Amino acid sequence: MTGKDLTTVKRMIARCGLAAATLMTAAAPAMAQDAKVDTGDAAWMLTSTAIVLMMTIPGVALFYAGMVRKKNVLATMMQSFFICGLVSVLWMVAGYSIAFGNGGAYSAYVGDFSRVLLSGLAENWDKPFTMGTGDATVAFTIPESLFVMFQMTFAVITAALITGAVADRMKFSALVFFISLWTLLVYSPVAHWVWHPSGWLFVDGALDFAGGTVVHINAGVAGLVAAIVLGKRVGYGTENMAPHNLGLAVIGASLLWVGWFGFNAGSAASSGGGRAAMAMLVTQVAAGGAVLSWVLAEWMIKGKPSVLGAISGAVAGLVAITPAAGFVLPGSALIIGVAAGLAGYWGATALKHALGYDDSLDAFGVHGICGIVGALLVGFLAYGPLSATEASPAGTSGSMEQFIKQCTAVGATVVFTAVATFILLKVTDLIVGLRVSEEEEREGLDVTMHGERIN
Repeated sequence: MTGKDLTTVKRMIARCGLAAATLMTAAAPAMAQDAKVDTGDAAWMLTSTAIVLMMTIPGVALFYAGMVRKKNVLATMMQSFFICGLVSVLWMVAGYSIAFGNGGAYSAYVGDFSRVLLSGLAENWDKPFTMGTGDATVAFTIPESLFVMFQMTFAVITAALITGAVADRMKFSALVFFISLWTLLVYSPVAHWVWHPSGWLFVDGALDFAGGTVVHINAGVAGLVAAIVLGKRVGYGTENMAPHNLGLAVIGASLLWVGWFGFNAGSAASSGGGRAAMAMLVTQVAAGGAVLSWVLAEWMIKGKPSVLGAISGAVAGLVAITPAAGFVLPGSALIIGVAAGLAGYWGATALKHALGYDDSLDAFGVHGICGIVGALLVGFLAYGPLSATEASPAGTSGSMEQFIKQCTAVGATVVFTAVATFILLKVTDLIVGLRVSEEEEREGLDVTMHGERIN
């Protein structure tokens, strides 16, 4: 390995959201035998993992359940809760291996099956682990079991976010079948592209600190395709479909806001060095800026600021800062947040109505649109020193070249996710059917899918 090659790989690693990672040579396995887990980093990652899980249960469960009609509240909560269990098992069985396995001849696009059922996890279970092979091996200061669990919570929430687009009308059996396929065949490969040292977008230098492409664009585009394939809800546009209990939605959004600090600051994979702290600060600033811009836009256009607008704005800002959190300063974060609030409001109102699709809870309007906004803006706004290494003291700064790389990552994710999701939905429809009957939909999914109701 030449000095030039070593410098190139170190620069690649500097672009990754896993800030604690360092390059190791072929001697890495032997070095890892003597290394010890950094207790401070492990403590922070344990905490981050727990609060990211909180984002799905109860965060997304309450957020979505508060925005549907009373007859579908339990069914909506059930979707998030069941997905948490389903995706956790899928991740352990094969998802982690597909996302973070080394991949062999196809390592640029997908992992291999060497880690199925978490094979090999017992080796050096109490030591820091390394990811990748050859000249692009990344070393961590935490045990692999903790990394597996942290990434599991990302896979869980990504799948749960899709349910917002198909609320009130998708069969539970279809959802289970589709999410199972989608997690393994769509989410895991995209995670490999972006976050594995051999993934083609990682090597290309695309920036995604905590999941702008992997989580939000991925889930948002999948939700849009699902909403279009399923069709509109019965009575959409003519019947009252106002949220049943915005109080639940506010609690859910609040849990999401707090949990997002684990999502973004946790993606530093370390409690030291200042990058996690900066990621936390810019997350708060962006969320605040998006609340203000969404609410002010709504106030000017509709005459009243709504609670729904405020919580939607917060989520929009949190989504947009996700890919940029470890790469930008607070001033840039405010720009991203304000832009996300305006873009999210447009996506959830004007765009949806103009194109005529029924994205029930605006999974695409908020997560898809704002994920794209954040992923593109970081291409111009990245502050080099935040990603600097000894080999690359300037880090990765915003530039037209970086913006083009961000466009490539966004475009590839959108196209792959849209096509793959459409195919998986059609397969699901062929095998179990996608949509409940009109009678079941009118009665409500709580009773017809689960035999329960809220009195």
